[in-house]
Amino acid sequence: MAVLDRFFELTGRGTTVGREVRGGLTTFVAMAYIILLNPIILAGAKDVTGARLSISELTTSTALAAAISTLLMAFVGNAPFGLAAGLGLNAVVAYQAAPHMTWAQAMGLVVLEGFVIIVLAVTGLRTLIMNAIPLALKHAISVGIGLFIALIGLVDAGFVAAGSGTPVQLGATGHLTGWPVAIFCFGLLLMIVLFVRRTPAAILISIAATAVLAVLVNSLATIPPESWGVVTPRVPESLVSAPHFGLVGAFDLFGGFARAGALTAAVVLFTLVLSGFFDAMGTIIGVSDEAGLVDPQGRVPRLGRILTVDGVAGMVGGSVSASANTVFVESAAGVGEGARTGLASVVTGALLGLTLLFTPLAAVVPAAAAAPALVLVGALMMMQSKNVPWDDLDLAVPAFLTIALMPFTYSITNGVGAGVISYTLIKAAKGRFAEIPWLLWIVSLIFLAYFAIDWVGELLG
Repeated sequence: MAVLDRFFELTGRGTTVGREVRGGLTTFVAMAYIILLNPIILAGAKDVTGARLSISELTTSTALAAAISTLLMAFVGNAPFGLAAGLGLNAVVAYQAAPHMTWAQAMGLVVLEGFVIIVLAVTGLRTLIMNAIPLALKHAISVGIGLFIALIGLVDAGFVAAGSGTPVQLGATGHLTGWPVAIFCFGLLLMIVLFVRRTPAAILISIAATAVLAVLVNSLATIPPESWGVVTPRVPESLVSAPHFGLVGAFDLFGGFARAGALTAAVVLFTLVLSGFFDAMGTIIGVSDEAGLVDPQGRVPRLGRILTVDGVAGMVGGSVSASANTVFVESAAGVGEGARTGLASVVTGALLGLTLLFTPLAAVVPAAAAAPALVLVGALMMMQSKNVPWDDLDLAVPAFLTIALMPFTYSITNGVGAGVISYTLIKAAKGRFAEIPWLLWIVSLIFLAYFAIDWVGELLG
């Protein structure tokens, strides 16, 4: 225990081995869905030749890349972050890159994306950019991520759905219907009661109890499998399945530029880099803030190492055809359970590695059981809103845009971009140029190009 304490700085961060284990297990449960969802997204698209990727091979690659990336974060970054194939990033690969090039060439761009992010991290530029963002916006990023992950939880559980006459509505019909939604409500109420009563492992106990209830209900009632989402809760027919490593190493580093053209490949690479860069940045700031790991200036310890690992994770994901790996916002669920160090990531990474052999177990916990953790942690992250100076319009407007656009556009990157651009514009309009770090000018221009990427492509094309 003394060795673990010294290496992971347990005492210094006010945590224990037990809390880290609970936190790591909770993060794994909250993000395990990606092992099933990422293969569905990637296998649902065809490349330029009409080829599709194998679900079984993608499942192995997704779990393998997530395990390696998370363990690297544990031992190099000493941070309680789980990493896996990033949602949004995999969609760029599947629906923006693959139609113009082969899968191997698309994954080669993912490897290049990770390399670019590593260069930005090693040179210190990424750290400088993160430190240049005003402290109020960093707190706003935490709040925005809280709303974002709460919305993810509500949507995944079917509590909130797309409406016929409105963008969103209560349930699929405008009312709460179906067993999965009822089970989600039970899990959320149980979790809230246990958490406010300060029950140890409240989040984990609630997820486990709700998952067991879901399995029982699904076995007794006639419920359409699609109503559960990606994971249908049922006792697996077997516990062990053999991994399939056919996609490991199947990437072509520069072939996409020749196949799709330099401009198309460059636009895809730019989109991957920017989304990966700022999604991870927002998640790292938000989750670290919630964990109490930032200093009074809003800086994160070992930030350079954390950012470098995030870049390496991108390369790992591309090299095994799992799409770019990045820090998962669901890590906030583990932080809510007490995770503060890389020891939690050791637990998460080890469990992700075990799913290579025990993939059927990943198909036991449905969204209805895991989603309450995202809603509760979202509520906890909202507490950071008290640190935003709402009486200062120079900061309040950018903070609001940052917070609002994350859930409303389903993107952390969009929220960060809106906040940075509006902050820079407001300060410039008032002639307060000295309050704008020079890097924010560059970042604002990059975000303007990002938001106008389709117009830029048309002009250059």
